[in-house]
Amino acid sequence: MSPWSDDSPADDRNVSRSSSRISRSAGLTWSWRRASPIVMIVVQDPVRAGLIASLARPGGTVTGLTTLAPELYRKRLELLKEALPRVARAGVLVNPKNAGSVAGADAMDDAARLLRLQLRRLEVREARELADAFATLTQGRLQALVVVSDGVTYNQRTQIADLAIQKRVPTMCEVREYVVAGCLVAYGPSYGDLARRAAFYVDRILKGAKPADLPVEQPTKFELVINLKTAKALGLTIPQSLILRADQVLQ
Repeated sequence: MSPWSDDSPADDRNVSRSSSRISRSAGLTWSWRRASPIVMIVVQDPVRAGLIASLARPGGTVTGLTTLAPELYRKRLELLKEALPRVARAGVLVNPKNAGSVAGADAMDDAARLLRLQLRRLEVREARELADAFATLTQGRLQALVVVSDGVTYNQRTQIADLAIQKRVPTMCEVREYVVAGCLVAYGPSYGDLARRAAFYVDRILKGAKPADLPVEQPTKFELVINLKTAKALGLTIPQSLILRADQVLQ
């Protein structure tokens, strides 16, 4: 019986939820994806990753939420410049094997040119490459680090924060969890909000809706989080105007 046949009970359907690791699944065969509905939660660019046909009409059995919001990359760089006006050269920590991460780094390059900020990509495919990335950052005299979030960087966020403090490099990240781990600043969607919204998709699919007909949503709620303990460890003073605009300040 096809999982989408009219006589297939909705509650018998296998609905999977996935986080950023789904962005590594672009190589999955279409036959597998037709067999198991997936609700994604934190995928940066599901179209570029080959998971869906378009945000408006996903087309397959994958739907849900994306963190794709191109304007965020310029906003993060603007916030970085506001927090640290003297920064002229920054590293971008990115996993080149993740299509969504590469798309994010590309968007950041465009924004950086407008802000007259020089960026250098530091590629990290797995945790053991972090030490080399930070060594390159130091050798290149880069003044800050922008972290593009994916499964690799997210899972190693504590190590990234520790290395950044050790090298005395301020970090700009995408979500709150990095700042909780010890990074300096984050601006982006709330993972908690996205996870709660995913329940809507699961409910719709279990009631008979087809993922192909459920448009993928982009984030609407963003949060600015600052870690003042990290700022102190780095010998930095964050402008009061930025602190007052923060949704959360960690002391």
